[in-house]
Amino acid sequence: MKIEKDALRPTLHEVFDVLAGTLESHRIELKAQEVGTISFVGPGVVRVEGLRGVRSQELLRFPGERLGMAFDVGPKETGVVLLDERENMEAGDEVQRTDRVLDVPVGDALVGRVIDAQGRPLDNLGIVRSSERLPVERPAHSIMDRLPVTVPLQTGLKVVDALIPIGRGQRELIIGDRQTGKTAIAVDAIINQKDKDVLCLYCAIGKRSSAVAKVIADLRQRGAMEYSIVVVATEDDPPGLQFITPYAAMTLGEYFMEQGKDVLIVFDDLTRHARAYRELSLLLRRPPGREAYPGDIFFIHSRLLERSTHLREELGGGSLSALPVIETEAQNISAYIPTNLISITDGQIYLSPDLFQKGLLPAIDVGKSVSRVGGKTQLKAYRAVAGDLRLSYSQFEELETFARFGTQLDEETRKTLERGRRVREVFKQPQSTPMRVAEQIGILVALNEGIFDPIPLDEIAETEEKIRKAVTAELGDLCHRIERGEEISQDDIRALAETARKARGEPIVSHHMQVNSE
Repeated sequence: MKIEKDALRPTLHEVFDVLAGTLESHRIELKAQEVGTISFVGPGVVRVEGLRGVRSQELLRFPGERLGMAFDVGPKETGVVLLDERENMEAGDEVQRTDRVLDVPVGDALVGRVIDAQGRPLDNLGIVRSSERLPVERPAHSIMDRLPVTVPLQTGLKVVDALIPIGRGQRELIIGDRQTGKTAIAVDAIINQKDKDVLCLYCAIGKRSSAVAKVIADLRQRGAMEYSIVVVATEDDPPGLQFITPYAAMTLGEYFMEQGKDVLIVFDDLTRHARAYRELSLLLRRPPGREAYPGDIFFIHSRLLERSTHLREELGGGSLSALPVIETEAQNISAYIPTNLISITDGQIYLSPDLFQKGLLPAIDVGKSVSRVGGKTQLKAYRAVAGDLRLSYSQFEELETFARFGTQLDEETRKTLERGRRVREVFKQPQSTPMRVAEQIGILVALNEGIFDPIPLDEIAETEEKIRKAVTAELGDLCHRIERGEEISQDDIRALAETARKARGEPIVSHHMQVNSE
């Protein structure tokens, strides 16, 4: 059967009907877009003309889908910090507004990932799928939204948990010279949160790529990436990206806190963050102040750390604990940035290079370290066995300094020095080996009862390991009660001491039990 070709062709009316339907369903609307031009390109910053309606901290789009953030909004020019590299960017290039402020993706999909401040993946595991984004700059919760800090955040380090306790919702500064173990303490605290229902964020600011890779490898090796997020800006990234990174990490932490979770965030470190901000401010011709830092250098850190808190139950009841790291030069803790951070935070852990060189690790100087929340967050067992330990240890260190002059010492002073040396030896702890609370209590009881006194210093670590194993093997019920935060009686302390003596191989005899009062 032959079909004419003309019969298959649509009629003119049918063509017009299809076109009319298409135009009806795809209406074209004209939208005005404000466009500016680059007038100056510098290292990490540009100046833009023509964006009269731009807002502070608004994202701007440059050629090649590169982004920047409006930093200085002036009547004629806008100072912009670049969040991407500036290759092939030159004066005269077009700049477009995005009508949105800088934000970061949030949600459970980010747990276990390594990202930058804009949410871009750095771990070769594919794009980050998240349905919600929040601004990186958010106001801190009001005072009436907060609860007191009462629940401990165990670090697994004996010297910290016993003498410088940290609570959930607290801001505790880690301060010390370079290469004294600041990052190691923070990473150990993250590793110790395994099976404790605490989400951890590690925020690297201006660090070497190799140092960040080592931290990530340690977290993966210990299984900590299962409950951690790593936000990274290395020293090779633009200073603008380094500047916004801690705020992006804090926004992530706040999201989980508002969901009712306990969060620990580490900022490593804020010295480089302050330097990045100083660099940007000088490049944008802001007036310099003390040490060439701009006048609002205090505010950039206070508005960041004030966002960590413990929320009321009606607002989720979560907590956000911050461990900012700061680097000093030649042990000068009274420098500009360190004093700023000390005044903002709720205490500091000071690491001494002298102790580090002696091999006393972690190299924490107990005399210069303090927790302004203190015993309110400690488990009751610590109060029973470590109440006077901090004072006696500080007295030992002072006495040891005077004893170096070679003066003749009486018997009581000599015993005090010998006990103090054993206390210091007990507080030594290898990296990445956090210790359970019950094991720490057992060792502190043995310390108070003088069980370590006759042991040579080089055998204390071996004896300590025996006591740890004996306490967990023979006193399981007591261990659970200690870790639940219940009070321990004199009978419990006596049982811990007898177990320690048995583990050491000492015959069990009647001893006078002395319990330190709170």
